[in-house]
Order: sequence, then C-alpha cells, then structure tokens
Amino acid sequence: MDFVYKFHQTMVDQKLTLVYEGEVNQTITKAFTSLAEKNLGETEDDTTTKKRVYHVMVECLQNICKHADDIYAGKTGSPGTGIFLVGQDASNYTVTTGNVISNDKIAGLQELIDTINKLEPEELKVFYRTRLKETRLSDKAGAGLGFIDIARKTGNKIGIHFEPINDKTSFFIIKTTITRNK
Repeated sequence: MDFVYKFHQTMVDQKLTLVYEGEVNQTITKAFTSLAEKNLGETEDDTTTKKRVYHVMVECLQNICKHADDIYAGKTGSPGTGIFLVGQDASNYTVTTGNVISNDKIAGLQELIDTINKLEPEELKVFYRTRLKETRLSDKAGAGLGFIDIARKTGNKIGIHFEPINDKTSFFIIKTTITRNK
C-alpha cells in the first residue's frame, strides 16, 4: 500500500499526467491519442502546441510498437512493450518513453540522434527530405524519420539514454520536450 502512495507522490512531484507500462500496439496508441486529444482540448494551450504534443505522442508510441525488442520471447518483431509518460509544467510538456532494444542498435541510434540534435531547423528539413528519398517503403527502421520529425516539430533537442540490462539488451529512454505557447 505504501508503494501506491509513493508512486502517486512521485507522479505529482514530477508533474506526470499520464503513465503507462506494458504492450504498445495500435489499439493502445489509438486509446492514448484519444485520451490526449480530450485532455489537451481542456487546456489553455494554443492549437499549435496541442498538435505538437499529439504528434510527438504518436511518433513515440509508434517507435515502441514497431521497434521495441521482446526480451521475454528472446526475439524481435513481436508487439513492443515499454513505458510511456506524459508530463507538463508551466513552460513545457514532456513525453518520455522507454523500451528494450538489442545492444547492436545503440551505436546507430546514438549517431542518428547526435546528428539530429546538431542540425539547425533548415538543415533538419533537408536531412528529412534526403532520408525520405533514400528510404524504401519496406524498411522497418524508417531511416529515423520519426526522430527527425520530432525534432522538427518541437524545435528542441531529443534526450536519450541507454540503461544496460545485460550483454544483449538495454533499456532505451527517449525524452522529448514541447514548449508551451499560450
């Protein structure tokens, strides 16, 4: 029982408005986006901010759904499981996700996010178009288009962290910030 209160207090202290841990699939994504749409509709934020939050949520949930590795089955490609958190304060919304990935993906992800975070808005637009042209429709990885799009929509750097689980997997954490415009 004490855990529940401590967890609640952590959510209040961190200003978390939505927390979910489990399988992320299209049904879950649809439910969260509907809930977010309703909750955002009740805020005083401008339409642009609401759209950005919604868009980042969708991209982050799709990332878990499509790219999380299933450590329990010992294989990739099964429905992703992860954690999804949305928070807000007077200045920003934050969308944070975490999911298990194979350690062999870390270097490529780190390089991609480092590249994205160094680019200016106009350079991001060119990078996005270039990656889009180079990507085949069937590519599962999507050439990082979701990350590029998040950086373009938010105008902020993407925070990432890799927490080692074992010699084969790590927990991949992504934190995005959407500045509130009122």
